[in-house]
Amino acid sequence: MSSATDTTASRATGTTTGADELVRALRLLGVDTVFGLPGVHNLAVWEAAAAAGLQVLGVRHEQTAVYAADGYARVTGRLGVAVVTTGPGAANTLGATGEANASGSPVLVVATDIPSTLRRPGVYRGVLHETRNQAAMFGPVTKATVVAAAAGNLHADTLRAASVALRPATGPVYLGVPTDFLGAPIPAAQSVPVAPPTVPPVDEGAVTEAIGLLSSARRPLIWAGGGALRSGAGQVLGEVALRLAAPVVTTFNGRGVLPPDHPCLVPGPPHVPPVGRLWDEADLVLAVGSDLDGMTTQNWSMPQPPVLLAVNVDAADAGKNYRADLVVEGDAEAVLTRMLDDLPERGDLPALRSGLATVAEQVRLLVDEDEPQATALLAAFDRIAPSTGALFVDMCIPGYWLAGFHRVPGPRRLAYPMGWGTLGFAFPAAIGAASAGPGRTVAVVGDGGFLFACGELATVAQERLPLTVVVVDDGGYGMLRYDQQHAGVPTRGVDLTTPDFRAMAEAFGVPARAVTGLGSDFAAVLAESVAETGPNLVVADAALTPPPSTSPRWYRRGGGRA
Repeated sequence: MSSATDTTASRATGTTTGADELVRALRLLGVDTVFGLPGVHNLAVWEAAAAAGLQVLGVRHEQTAVYAADGYARVTGRLGVAVVTTGPGAANTLGATGEANASGSPVLVVATDIPSTLRRPGVYRGVLHETRNQAAMFGPVTKATVVAAAAGNLHADTLRAASVALRPATGPVYLGVPTDFLGAPIPAAQSVPVAPPTVPPVDEGAVTEAIGLLSSARRPLIWAGGGALRSGAGQVLGEVALRLAAPVVTTFNGRGVLPPDHPCLVPGPPHVPPVGRLWDEADLVLAVGSDLDGMTTQNWSMPQPPVLLAVNVDAADAGKNYRADLVVEGDAEAVLTRMLDDLPERGDLPALRSGLATVAEQVRLLVDEDEPQATALLAAFDRIAPSTGALFVDMCIPGYWLAGFHRVPGPRRLAYPMGWGTLGFAFPAAIGAASAGPGRTVAVVGDGGFLFACGELATVAQERLPLTVVVVDDGGYGMLRYDQQHAGVPTRGVDLTTPDFRAMAEAFGVPARAVTGLGSDFAAVLAESVAETGPNLVVADAALTPPPSTSPRWYRRGGGRA
């Protein structure tokens, strides 16, 4: 008898099963949707989910299940869950799990394993989908791995694994479940309240010292990372910036933490000189929820600030790349709220406004002169931003421009895989966002990266998801082509034969439009597409120069650990 049949029989006799308890734990956690692909070993989860009213959104590849769970987590701030099967099914998720890990997304990867009754420790026996140590594959790309030791533990194990994923600093956790545990009849586990994630208490002494440093600073700069955004610290961060009259630079994962019209928000990435000078001129940098990673600091070629004050839930993370003079360990929102109570008003906000207006004009001119098509691209997305939800961009040249220079309208409205830098992220991750809402999700991909998961057109068609996919087709891997041309070597492996993307989408039942270039025709088609219901696709035949935020074009050179 299969585990799915066992589950049905147990439910009919009034008992419960491992699958029931796993699903019941997910429901206690507030999970309403999971993403998965059925396999012979995990069918009992689908049966239990249906009985409990938990939606399982089926995808066409296991990697998409985790990408979608990641996308769901990024736009909602809640736990994203993927359910996949044993062996190759689990292995297929590793790239997406690594991206969730690098970007701090709270994701639970539930993967079945071979039956416990067939496992012999230290011996590979050739059982269907057997791996010598499946959990070990996930060690390098997760916060933790949890392997159920008994069917009766599944309820508690699920809650424990989810608790680790949700506890700041958030990240993915693997939960391995021998398939025979899913159908095993067990006593119902006692329900326990799901405690909110714990964070370190605010250290009053450290806060007092931090206020002293900030009060004496003449040219403070705030550097806001993904930890600030994930903590929900945007409002108090903006108030602190106003109190200090300090410019706020956001990292890729921090984009949107402040609204685009906030008077302290710096309009551009630190990879362009007008913004980079703000770091160079600061006598104190307040880094909130950031590890000052290599991709944002141009591989640490930005100089050590005279004073670095860090706010981070992980003190080691805060000081691993630049020497921190003081770390205030704790949740960003809680720490900044406490700081605000005693922070003096500096009173020179008009000067900051004037200075940032000059920076904004310098950045605008830089983009115009560097790549006029990027100006048009940014304008088109600026116009649709009020009527759409989250924007997901891939590791592609238009994605790089949007990640660095788009006016992100609010928190959790931009998702970018930097992160781990996983090509092929945006479209499958956008499936999770589109299933969660609110608003219409837009994914921007290149022609090369889109082919990583183009089969998911079947998923968006079947589910009628509110998703617009924009494919910018430059005939291959445009960034890599630029790298080869920049190095003066022949282009190899980067010029690709690609399909008729419009015809491909329509073959799946997804309406599609095609345009040439990124000018007014593209802007009109994009606006029409995001106003529709259900999924659709826009193909733009265009090639752009990579932006200055891409590593071959960084204006700072050298680097190393500060």
